[in-house]
Amino acid sequence: MAQTPDMHPMLSTAVKAARRAGSVINRGARDLDRLTITAKGPKDFVSEVDRAAEAAIVDVLHATYPDHAILAEEGTAKGANADAEYLWIIDPLDGTTNFLHGFPQYCVSIALQHKGQITQGVIYDPVRNDLFTATRGRGAFLNDHRMRVSRRQHLRDCLIGTGFPFRDGSDVDTYIRMMRAMMMETVGLRRPGSAALDLAYVAAGYYDGFWEIGLNAWDVAAGSLLILEAGGLVGDLLGDNAYLYGGQVIAANPKIFAQIIKVLAPYQRAFAVPWVEKNRIVAG
Repeated sequence: MAQTPDMHPMLSTAVKAARRAGSVINRGARDLDRLTITAKGPKDFVSEVDRAAEAAIVDVLHATYPDHAILAEEGTAKGANADAEYLWIIDPLDGTTNFLHGFPQYCVSIALQHKGQITQGVIYDPVRNDLFTATRGRGAFLNDHRMRVSRRQHLRDCLIGTGFPFRDGSDVDTYIRMMRAMMMETVGLRRPGSAALDLAYVAAGYYDGFWEIGLNAWDVAAGSLLILEAGGLVGDLLGDNAYLYGGQVIAANPKIFAQIIKVLAPYQRAFAVPWVEKNRIVAG
């Protein structure tokens, strides 16, 4: 069994924060009927658990690194330490809709960006107690096991994950065409509803690849590092590096990455305007 190397101090702090948030989430999961839920927009919900989990993460991070900046989905500590070299990118509960329905597919995602580069990544599944971790240059791990992306070479043999641009429905028709094209070229598609956990599954080799449109940095940051450190590739729909703040991602093992890009290329024009700009989302 491959053991994790000595954990980087910053990664260790992120793991502590993720587990703290996981405890908040698990307590909330036992009492779903009593949660206060607010609609942020169409089909976009936030619960008191999201906010409490995010506060728990930020408390742990700022207790050790009070000068670091925070980019978190629910806005905790927004604007603090704006000029810091270190930026923590946080999704306290990725898969909120699943969580609110008792569907056990959601996670905590925490990443550290240093001078524009993701250097630490943690994705924690509190349902299964699965901890996915990566430090740049040190590999990626699931609990105590070294992770590697899958070795499949042909798209026709692959299981691919995806997600729907579900909020305003403006891209649904194009996305259905993309899904049909991918279904014809693979053994199957899966859409469990937590992009961060989907990316972790690519790193672990459960999926051979993944794509989605309409994501934010906190959905992608930690998972992208896991995949790179597990030997995979991550890019936008063109295969370029504009995936972190560009709202679109393709991730896969190196053999499958280019094949996914080729299948989805005819639909790329529909997403030529970066999703972040189109929806006036600002990172930071």
